[in-house]
Amino acid sequence: MATKKVKTQQEAAAAPEEAIQNALSSTERFFEQNGKKVISACVVVILVIGGYFAYKYLYNAPRTEKASQMVFVAEQLFAVDSFATALNGDGNNAGFLEVAEKYGATAPGNLARHYAGICYLKLGELDNALSMLESYKQTDGVPNAIVNAQNIGLQGDIHVQKENYEKAAALYKKAVAASDNSLTAPMYLKKLGLVYEKLGNRAAALEAYKRISTEYLNSMEAQDIQKYIGQTEQE
Repeated sequence: MATKKVKTQQEAAAAPEEAIQNALSSTERFFEQNGKKVISACVVVILVIGGYFAYKYLYNAPRTEKASQMVFVAEQLFAVDSFATALNGDGNNAGFLEVAEKYGATAPGNLARHYAGICYLKLGELDNALSMLESYKQTDGVPNAIVNAQNIGLQGDIHVQKENYEKAAALYKKAVAASDNSLTAPMYLKKLGLVYEKLGNRAAALEAYKRISTEYLNSMEAQDIQKYIGQTEQE
């Protein structure tokens, strides 16, 4: 009986070892059969990760720095309303168009497209303005949301000037959704209401105005919004 018990204990102790050996054998067989595929997959992963970091730190970072340096003068010219020079440069320093063309894949280059669109708009070149504004890529993050909203709203303004009111309405709605704040959202809600009035849609106009009075009570647009609500309700 004692001998049998000792044997059972020995078998129990050997079981985990056999399980480990079997697992190792299975792993060895797997690598024998799929080793090349596994190595190839690992190489691909390493190349992708390595390529990403190489692009980010060895290629994109220096270009971003260069674009930031180039756009600085154009931004200063833009700030003093020298829109043509800010757009095209002054002969010694690049304008927004050059920065956008050379470094459009960087954040400063992308923002240069937005600025270029505003310059064209200020200069009365609506088609060029719309083209540049549309080429700007919407970016993530709270600070960028205001620029995103402004970009879309400016496109709406251009379509208003072109009397494309349906398109303008769609863009103003998109601009409101792009940044829920008391600066841009009520401004574009008011513009949306005015466009709906142009389209003869009083119900939609009234809804836009009332959103200002309820959701953005402390905004500048809210100060006289009751006048617009009253006029729309009486029509």
